[in-house]
Amino acid sequence: MPYEFYKVLHLTGVFMVLISVAALTLHVMNGGTKDFAHRKLIGMTHGIGLLISFVAGFGLIARLQTGFTTWIYAKLFIWLVFGGLTALIYKKPGAARIIWFVIILLAAFATFLARYKPFS
Repeated sequence: MPYEFYKVLHLTGVFMVLISVAALTLHVMNGGTKDFAHRKLIGMTHGIGLLISFVAGFGLIARLQTGFTTWIYAKLFIWLVFGGLTALIYKKPGAARIIWFVIILLAAFATFLARYKPFS
């Protein structure tokens, strides 16, 4: 598969994760609990988005042919953080406002890493 295909697939997965985490954060900020009508939809979007971004990310790494550099490890760490954010949002609803900005900062840092590939 071409590099561009993996890139579109990766970004689609990333958008799915961002949408689901942001929706859940907003739900909790508005006083919502774990029991709500669209919990399954948000959970599925989050999980499938993580899987798509992970698989397509490795496809991109294979196309770059650079091996595992430090910026890739940093992106994997960010992926793990996004994977655990849903549990954190439910466990610490008082921190939802802070998590809202953490989501933005993590996404911006991941974009920086992908664009400039520092620590190579």
